[in-house]
Amino acid sequence: MYLGIDLGTSGIKLLLLDDEHHIRATADAGLTVQQPHPTWSEQSPQAWWQALEQAVAELRSSAPEAWRQVRAMGLSGQMHGAVVLDGAGQVLRPAILWNDGRAGAECAALEAAVPDSRQITGNLAMPGFTAPKLLWLRTHERALFAQIRQVLLPKDWLGLQLTGEAVSEMSDASGTLWMDVAQRQWSTTTLAACGLDISHMPRLVEGSAMRGRLLPALAHRWGLSEAVQVAGGGGDNAASAVGVGAVRVGQGFVSLGTSGVLFLVGGTYQAAPELAVHAFAHALPQRWHQMAVMLSAASAFGWVTQLTGSTSEAQLSQAVEGLTPAQRGCAPIFLPYLSGERTPHNNPHASGSFVGLRTEHGAADLAYAVMEGVCFGLMDGQAAMAQGATHTGGPGPALSLVGGGARSDTWGQILASGLNCPLQRPIGAHAAAALGAARLAWMADGGAEADVCVPLPASHTFAPDASQRALLLARYDRFSALYPALRDLF
Repeated sequence: MYLGIDLGTSGIKLLLLDDEHHIRATADAGLTVQQPHPTWSEQSPQAWWQALEQAVAELRSSAPEAWRQVRAMGLSGQMHGAVVLDGAGQVLRPAILWNDGRAGAECAALEAAVPDSRQITGNLAMPGFTAPKLLWLRTHERALFAQIRQVLLPKDWLGLQLTGEAVSEMSDASGTLWMDVAQRQWSTTTLAACGLDISHMPRLVEGSAMRGRLLPALAHRWGLSEAVQVAGGGGDNAASAVGVGAVRVGQGFVSLGTSGVLFLVGGTYQAAPELAVHAFAHALPQRWHQMAVMLSAASAFGWVTQLTGSTSEAQLSQAVEGLTPAQRGCAPIFLPYLSGERTPHNNPHASGSFVGLRTEHGAADLAYAVMEGVCFGLMDGQAAMAQGATHTGGPGPALSLVGGGARSDTWGQILASGLNCPLQRPIGAHAAAALGAARLAWMADGGAEADVCVPLPASHTFAPDASQRALLLARYDRFSALYPALRDLF
């Protein structure tokens, strides 16, 4: 039995997987994000641990026999967050998250200090990445910065609590701007530019390798064997790829989580930072991947659900399904930049906007505009990846559709038509990252990749619809004209 732990932004998910590929049980616990100032986004690491304890208690209660059989556990988590510790291992301040936009000036400073940073890291310096956050702390919280002895990513802080060892893995570390992604090792050059060195960094392992063993006291308290291993795991998207079986060149997925992602696996390291496309190491050895990332996806639909006072996201999605093509063609255009944007704009100050609102528009029209706007953002990312992803040749014949937003048939169909690519929604798509973490634990326990990383059966396939695509492309032209028109007003 293998336990996957996925530390997301809005909650933590646990999943028990047996060696016949059956998901035996899951458990969830919610998290909130604190925004003490505009563009800031923070969470308390202690809240992560409390949520983990809550989910563990639920899982032990719902599946006690399966729980006792856990042999190994793996970690997945939100990327880029900065957890800073003092010499005693104590957290010095709330973690600064991936969607925090305060460090824009520090991005320019980092690239000026290390002119070849894009070649080393495979990425533009963006405010959401970890390194600019530490430069911001060095400038604005100098006394605190002087106390920092260790910097960990969110899931790796959980790993420290589980094993007593500070360890990270290649996929998550790729998103710090402190890693030489091609060489899969820390970069002393980019670390030094932030006033740090190798001693501040955790040890690196591959995601399918063991990071340590569960602490005996914790194993005893949780009713587990002291022999339980903890795998390196993966950043949330790399872990999701392992979860759906996207481990070979050309395979990939579209994710509708808090953020939106278009993910493609490559067999070599190839960066396209000038297009704001991410080049990261995969969670498995000798593989890399490219990603186009937008900062608001399913979270934007949650926002419009609350904004309109709708009963639930499912109810609002059904209302969108009832709109005629003519009504969709008259809906407002939505720019989905509620938390700024990465691919292709790299602009933390970009803002969400409805353009074309009229008195006849209601909740369903706004919700459609949000679904469509997220689709358009992913189409922007697709265009950027097609320009830079020469090693994959672009998406294959079908991509998986994962994340909480994947539950919506309406949205899945919009995306398939907009991206002009069949999308297969795997069974259990909403838990892909936790499943990937469990699979990485299975491999750390000796499972062969070919046996573990099998594709998930699809519960539904969305095929592009020509008439719907024609409508979307006409509106995409309007969408594409809005960002440059509004950019200086944000």
